[in-house]
Amino acid sequence: MKILITGTSKGIGKAIAQKFLASGHTVTGIDVLPPAFSHANFSHVTADIACGDLPDFAPDVLINNAGVQDSGNDIDVNLKGTIRVTEKYLTYMPKSVVFIASASASTGAEFPAYAASKGGMVSYMKNVALRAAEWGGTANSVSPGGVTTALNDRVMNDEKLWAQIMDETPLKKWASPEEIAEWVYFIAVVNKSMTAQDILIDNGEAARAKFIW
Repeated sequence: MKILITGTSKGIGKAIAQKFLASGHTVTGIDVLPPAFSHANFSHVTADIACGDLPDFAPDVLINNAGVQDSGNDIDVNLKGTIRVTEKYLTYMPKSVVFIASASASTGAEFPAYAASKGGMVSYMKNVALRAAEWGGTANSVSPGGVTTALNDRVMNDEKLWAQIMDETPLKKWASPEEIAEWVYFIAVVNKSMTAQDILIDNGEAARAKFIW
């Protein structure tokens, strides 16, 4: 299948792209950064989802991963940019649309604009699911809690902050980008009947919902 993923140059998006490529799919990535890897079945478009030119492309699967955190532009990029991308590619009637949201979409336990952007994304996902059902497509979101990406180096590399975070995390660990990619692959490819659902993958964080930074 033809897969379109935003934010493929690092972190979760990179892991998702590599999972789909390893599974035999053709992947197009969109990112403001240059590509982080090369592969015979991978093409990269350098663009800003909020305002850049988006390629004309008919994906079987659209994965909205690109985003920023505590940037001053969280609403413009995470929510408005994601809507902009999705509305363009919905015209091609993809089989599946997956949104990478956040545990903060339901707990609110993070930077205010970031939490709002991800909460809005989950609500928008449900709107997309209703429309995609007209052609048999699905739309769902994945809401990770802590993930071991460079974005979180500030707390992962601080023993005191990390200890506080683990006190708030019942399973005493964070997910890896590769684990999130496995969830996304299942939802986008294996799943045929689940739609309009947000999947929380947070090692139990939401049971306590205390944000530490």
